[in-house]
Amino acid sequence: MSFLRRYIEWTLGTLLYRRRGYDHDLFHKGQAFNNFPKPTFDVSSPDCGPAGAKLGLEYSQLGSGKVPQLTWPASGPEVKEYVIISEDPDAPLGHSNVHGIYCFVPATKTSFGPADLELSGEEQNGVKQLRSGYRWGKNRRNIVYIAPRPPLGHGPHRYFFEVVALSEPLGPEKLSAVPTKQEVSELIVGKVCGWGMWTATFEQEWS
Repeated sequence: MSFLRRYIEWTLGTLLYRRRGYDHDLFHKGQAFNNFPKPTFDVSSPDCGPAGAKLGLEYSQLGSGKVPQLTWPASGPEVKEYVIISEDPDAPLGHSNVHGIYCFVPATKTSFGPADLELSGEEQNGVKQLRSGYRWGKNRRNIVYIAPRPPLGHGPHRYFFEVVALSEPLGPEKLSAVPTKQEVSELIVGKVCGWGMWTATFEQEWS
C-alpha cells in the first residue's frame, strides 16, 4: 500500500476512533442466551495464549490470515451440536462485524482450527464446501473466514470467538446455503444449553 493510501486510511481511522464498542450486538447477547447470560465452559487457544492475547501477524490479513486454534472441554450428553462464530465489535460499522460463522460442528469435537476451514474443492449450489462438512455463514466479504485487519489509526480491536452448545441439531434443511448471523440467532432460540468464549486483540500499527 502506498504512503498516500496508508495516510488516508490512518486519517479516517483516527477520525472514526470513537465508533467502536458495539458489544450489545455480539452473538451471545441475543435472545437465545437469555438463560445463559454468562459463559458456562472455558475456551482456550493453545497457540495464541490466554483470553485477551495479542494476535500475531500470521493470524491477520498482514500475514497468512489463519484462524486461531481453539479448544474446549468434552461435552455432556445434552449437547447435540455446536455453532462457532467469530466477530469484532470494535469495527466502525455501527454493529459487530462477523468474521466467520460455522454450523453443524459435531458434539464430539473439542477443538477448532485452520484444518476445519480447508476447502474440499467441491461446490453445492455455487457455494464452496469445507472438508470438515461444516456449513460456513455470511460475512462482509462472502468468504470462509475474514482475518483481522482493523483500519490504521483505529487502535486495537477485540475479536470474540464464541463456541455455542446446542441441545438440538440445526438440520441442513433449516438453514440457507450461506446462513446469516441473524438467521442462526433466530434458529437457535430454545436450543442453547451452554457456551464458551475466547477473546484476542489485534492492532494494525504504522510501520
